[in-house]
Amino acid sequence: MRTLVPALFLAVILAFLLPAVPSELKKKLRSRPTLLFALPALLAAAFCLIAARLGALGLPLTLLIVAYTLVPTVCIFLQGADAGAATWLDLIVILMLWLPIELNLGGAWIPRHAQGLLHTVAYGVALTLALVLFLGFRGMKGMKYNLPHRFMDVLDPVIAFVLVAPILVLLGLALTFTPAFHVPGSLSAQGAAKTFTIIFFATALPEEILFRSLIQNWLMQRFGTTTAVLVVASVLFGCAHLNNGPQPLPNWRYMIMATIAGFAYGKVFQRASSATASMTLHALVDATKHLFF
Repeated sequence: MRTLVPALFLAVILAFLLPAVPSELKKKLRSRPTLLFALPALLAAAFCLIAARLGALGLPLTLLIVAYTLVPTVCIFLQGADAGAATWLDLIVILMLWLPIELNLGGAWIPRHAQGLLHTVAYGVALTLALVLFLGFRGMKGMKYNLPHRFMDVLDPVIAFVLVAPILVLLGLALTFTPAFHVPGSLSAQGAAKTFTIIFFATALPEEILFRSLIQNWLMQRFGTTTAVLVVASVLFGCAHLNNGPQPLPNWRYMIMATIAGFAYGKVFQRASSATASMTLHALVDATKHLFF
């Protein structure tokens, strides 16, 4: 179950990269908008079933997951599909999906042995909900959650990595955020590729959907594709790392590093036709840190 469940959620999330999936979903939800309410029922039921199998289900946790899935759905349903430009209610719903997971809301009700898997399931629930609400129902412009359309979507992340990696390395060493450079004795091309792939799907994919396809895109839709918008989105990304270790919390070193990295990710996202470009850069940066520092 600990590998099957994340794999199933990942398969659903990746399916939205295929144009036919959000397109067909959009048609069905436009013809019968009330079908949208099947989503929180299915996601909450899946979470509760897994929690029960782990011996972690209780009334407070059940009520929390029901509210977490239902309230954002009601808000988007009442706003309606294709309501025009990005609205303040869209931002409120994005925060509803992000902050409870960022703050580990309900974590105290989950036994230690179940926390890892249920946290992963919560991420899967959040991303599935976000993609259905914003890509499938709202049809929000600019999310770029699709397969790459041009060669520069592959080349831009590589160019950006060459430019930003030395800055992050030198700054990380100066801030004592990263340890000294080292080459793992057992490093192989296969091992490096495996590390990159795991980081791409487990870290870069969910974070780029949230911070670029949703938050930065919302800012771009409201205020334009400006440097100020990119800076604000980058700082928000950096602030989200204040509660990350291993340094003492609030981890201001991590915030600075993530803000600079987030600026690079955001710039690539602005230029790209697909969010997979910023995901690739994100995974390259994180994999380099993991392998060599």
